Amino acid sequence: MRTARDVTRSTLHDWGLSELSDDAALVVSELVTNAVRYARGHREITLLLMRVAPHVLLAVADPSDEVPTPKEPDFVSENGRGLYIVETYSECWGWDCLDGGGKAVWALFHTGD
Repeated sequence: MRTARDVTRSTLHDWGLSELSDDAALVVSELVTNAVRYARGHREITLLLMRVAPHVLLAVADPSDEVPTPKEPDFVSENGRGLYIVETYSECWGWDCLDGGGKAVWALFHTGD
């Protein structure tokens, strides 16, 4: 997860969008954590960061076909808050099936451009 956060922060910094880096790194960390959990031992997890002004799209792809389902956050539990955090910090989020199987879960951020 640390590598994904570091890549996100450095990429946003290079794009002149450092003000998004903390929120985006938190969201990427949650997306990668979920991907690792649902990939069930497979290591094919891909992080994509794309800038299409005035937005930045963050996506994490994994081989699982399991649909990401938000749960009512349990603020006492260690688990179950990931998609709540993604929804809270991003402009919007969603997921798409991939042609070769698996899915990509994405979050969109407004850059203010």
